[in-house]
Amino acid sequence: MGALPAPRAANGGGPCHGGGSGGGLGPCRAAATMPECPELHLAGRFINGACGALVFAGGVERSAVGRGPEVPFRSEAYGISATARGKELRLTLSALDPAAGPPAQDLVFRFGMSGSFRLCPAAELPRHAHLRFLTRESPPRALCFVDPRRFGSWRLGDAWQPERGPCVVSEYQAFRENVLKNLEDRAFDKPICEVLLNQKYFNGIGNYLRAEILYRLKIPPFEKARTVLEALKEQEQERRKKDPSLTLSKKVKLRQESPDLLELCHSVPMEVIMAEKQLLDPEHPDNYSNFKNWLQCYLVPGMSSLRDRSGRTIWFQGEPGPMAPKGQRPRKAPRRKSPELKAEPEAPSPKVTPRAPKQRRRAAAKPPKLEEKEVKEEQEEQAGRPRKGRARGRRTASAAPASPEVPQRVRRSRRASARRGTGAAPAV
Repeated sequence: MGALPAPRAANGGGPCHGGGSGGGLGPCRAAATMPECPELHLAGRFINGACGALVFAGGVERSAVGRGPEVPFRSEAYGISATARGKELRLTLSALDPAAGPPAQDLVFRFGMSGSFRLCPAAELPRHAHLRFLTRESPPRALCFVDPRRFGSWRLGDAWQPERGPCVVSEYQAFRENVLKNLEDRAFDKPICEVLLNQKYFNGIGNYLRAEILYRLKIPPFEKARTVLEALKEQEQERRKKDPSLTLSKKVKLRQESPDLLELCHSVPMEVIMAEKQLLDPEHPDNYSNFKNWLQCYLVPGMSSLRDRSGRTIWFQGEPGPMAPKGQRPRKAPRRKSPELKAEPEAPSPKVTPRAPKQRRRAAAKPPKLEEKEVKEEQEEQAGRPRKGRARGRRTASAAPASPEVPQRVRRSRRASARRGTGAAPAV
C-alpha cells in the first residue's frame, strides 16, 4: 500500500504521494501497505493538482541506481500531467510551446513496494529520489519519484503493460466483461484470493483490497474462483430474464443494495479515493489511524491469516475454504497488539548454544526488522521454503547435550602419559 495525499516530509519538504514509509515520509499509510489502485489514482490526482500550474525547465535528472532508463527530454518550459490505470501511472511531459519545443514525452511508472511522488525544494532532495523534474521558479522545486526499496520502475512511451486487464476503478464495465467472458481460463481454477491478485483480470487489486472485499461478502478466501464467479454470472442472467427493461439507474440501485464481488472490486477502492480527506488528512496527526479504523479485516486484531500458494498472506474471518494449503493452520492476530506491530508473522529464529559468538546471540535475540508490502511480498515468497546451510546445523547442534570441556594442557599430559606406559588416560 502506499501513502495517501500529501503527508509532510520530515525535512520540511512538500507533499508526497504514493507508497512507502522510508525517506522521512511521516506517519502515512505507507507504513502498512503497498501501493494499489487507490494509491496510484490519488498519486495522479496529487500530481495534477500540485503541478498543474507549475512550469518545469531543463532536463530530467536520474539517479545512478534508478530502475528505469534515462529520459531524453529537455525543454525550457514544460508542464506535467498524470493518468492512472490500475497499478500503473503515466506522466506526460509537454512543452508549453509545442512549435518550438520537443515532442511530448510519456513515462509509465510502476510503484513497486515503496514508490511515491514528492514535491520539495530542489536544495532539499529526499533520499532515494531516483527521477527528478525541476521547476523554473527561483528557488526551484523538484517533483521526485522516490523509491527506497527500488522495486518501482519506469519505461518510456505511453503504452500500458499489455498483460494487464482493464482498471477496476476507471474501466469498470470493461473490467467486469473481461472477467465474466473468460471464466473458462485455467487461471480461475485457483482459489479466489489468489485470482484477485491476477492483474490480467483484476488490474489494481492488491493484498489489502482482496481481504476487505472477500470479508464484506463472507466468501472463504480459498473457495475456487470459478465457483464464486459462475454463481455471480448466473445471478446476473436471472436478473436480466426477470426484468429485461431495467434502466441504468435501477441497475445501479440494485447493485448498491446487494453488491457482488466484481462490484466491490470497484466500490471498495472508490471508498478510499472518495474518502481521501477523511482517511488521511495530511494536516491531521492521526491520519494513519483514520485508515487503520477504516480497515475491517486486513491486519485487524482477531482476524485469521494464511499464506496462499504464492507466499502472500491473506486475512479473513471464519473457515478458509476447501482449497486452503495443506499443512497450515490459520493464525489469529492477537488482540493485545496493534496492527502495525503484527504486520506479518516472523519465522522463528534458530536456537544457539551458550558458546555461540556474541554477534550470533545478538542476531538470534533481535531478528531483522520486517519490511513492508512489496518488501513483504519478496520475504513471504521465501518464508515457506526450508532453511538451508548453517542455521539448520545450529538447530541440530543445540539439541544435543554439550560434553564437559577438558583443558588442552590436561589432554596433552594424558596423551603423553599413555605413550610412556606410566598410566592410562581416564575416560572423559
